[in-house]
Amino acid sequence: MGGLREVAAPFVVPGPSGVAVRTRLKGLTSEDERVLCLVGDHLGSLASRDLKARCAAGLDHDSEQWAQRKRVLSGESSSRWAGSVTKATHDQWALARRGQLAHIQSLQAGVRTIAHRLSLPLGERGGKRAPGGYRSRKEWHAKSRRLHVLEDRLEAAQADWQAGVVHVVRGGKRLLTTRHHLKAAQLTEEEWRKQWRAERRFLQADGESGKRYGNETIRVTPDGEVSLKLPAPLAHLANAQHGRYVLAATVSFAHRGEQWADRTTANRAVAYRIHEDTGRGRWYLTASWTIPTVQPVPLETARANGLVGVDTNADHLAAWRLDRHGNPVGEPLRFGYDLSGTAQHRDAQVRHALIRLLHWARRHRLAVAVEALDFTAEKTREKHGRKKRFRKLISGLPTSRLRARLVSMAAELGIPVIAVDPAYTSKWGAQHWQKPLTSNTRKTTRHDAAAVAIGRRALGHPIRRRTAPPRHHQSDGAGHRTVQASSVAPGREGHRPRIPGPRTRSVGAGRGANAVDQNAQHRPGRSAEHESWQQDSLPLSL
Repeated sequence: MGGLREVAAPFVVPGPSGVAVRTRLKGLTSEDERVLCLVGDHLGSLASRDLKARCAAGLDHDSEQWAQRKRVLSGESSSRWAGSVTKATHDQWALARRGQLAHIQSLQAGVRTIAHRLSLPLGERGGKRAPGGYRSRKEWHAKSRRLHVLEDRLEAAQADWQAGVVHVVRGGKRLLTTRHHLKAAQLTEEEWRKQWRAERRFLQADGESGKRYGNETIRVTPDGEVSLKLPAPLAHLANAQHGRYVLAATVSFAHRGEQWADRTTANRAVAYRIHEDTGRGRWYLTASWTIPTVQPVPLETARANGLVGVDTNADHLAAWRLDRHGNPVGEPLRFGYDLSGTAQHRDAQVRHALIRLLHWARRHRLAVAVEALDFTAEKTREKHGRKKRFRKLISGLPTSRLRARLVSMAAELGIPVIAVDPAYTSKWGAQHWQKPLTSNTRKTTRHDAAAVAIGRRALGHPIRRRTAPPRHHQSDGAGHRTVQASSVAPGREGHRPRIPGPRTRSVGAGRGANAVDQNAQHRPGRSAEHESWQQDSLPLSL
């Protein structure tokens, strides 16, 4: 038992700190699109220049340099545009810095794994927690060469980390490398350049509370009129007062429209972003704002009426309802999704599966229990070796997207989300629940059993179904044997239901003198229902 790691306690996930809604800019004229492209290209060039200056400063950057960068940009745009550009630059540099640290940790894990396997004799079998030696001399030699490659990459990455050097591409590294594989991407050079220019444009502005409609740079009135403050070099394109350009298109938000209208009417801060989808030939407007942090409900309150245990898989969500004592109720449900195709299609599939799950949980007034999954260091080929199908499986799990979507959608519906430690849930769920829950009319899978295990862990119960029976005799004199019902459960002391049909050769079921009253029967001591019991602290039988 010493080899098992400590399982973290479940907790209620806090709600989101902000929201974002998007709508389409319909009815734009050719002049509107031309102005948006000119403004976006001009501000994008300023953003590229500012990002270059920020990367050159490295770890020596301070607030004085930030102010200097903003003053330089203000002369070529405006003070508010410059503030938005410098803030976006800072966020992008910080994101690249976090990605660099994650890359270093991945390289360190790969170096440790290869070094360990190289130190073992050829063909030595590995265990569940440590891989064995390589299978052949050829593989050993290839991995020794790869170890040197990873060590060189690690040394270079650590040097960059210590020097504060980051590698950032405005527009995305993936789109940049696509330029050299246009045939595989089924793009022409002109189509690629159109996407490249669209991704590098900068048309976003942070909101300001107290200003008119919450944003002076990109302003959207409650009636849906969209206008933007033109940078100084493009002020001659204005078609309204004070150097503003009003778009011909009007907008309305179908989702959270009332919340957005309340904020704009009260002049509360709303951030906007305008971007073009070159594949569809459409322009979109995204509005975002922060919301007050809501204190999550206490854990005991969240699981008072039971909950829904959810197991996340590569193509579906396996869910099972549990009462507050940890007993599965009803039949398991599956909410499938297809993660092939474009990012928009995958996101829509995840949202559709989650909304069906949450509507089911809300009908029964239940919380949702999920695993706190994190596969950032668990899907490398150095850890799983030749298990390509398994690496592909865990890489395809939409953990981060599903987690963000689930938290935001559950908070909107008022459903608590409980996160549990994912350790051993699939293994112990299959061991203790898959076979007992399988019948002639129901085939229970490992995923269904894992959902039960997740729910029981969120409720604070052990995953295993029963405690070990008493050793000194086979009666219940040593205490209550089950851990399914608490002392305050209704009906715990009641009579068991009579099962029709003969039970013994001499007396049929229910025909004995005290067949349903265990206390009236002549047994030494009291019955198990009146004895105190103690839950076994071990989650797995030996």
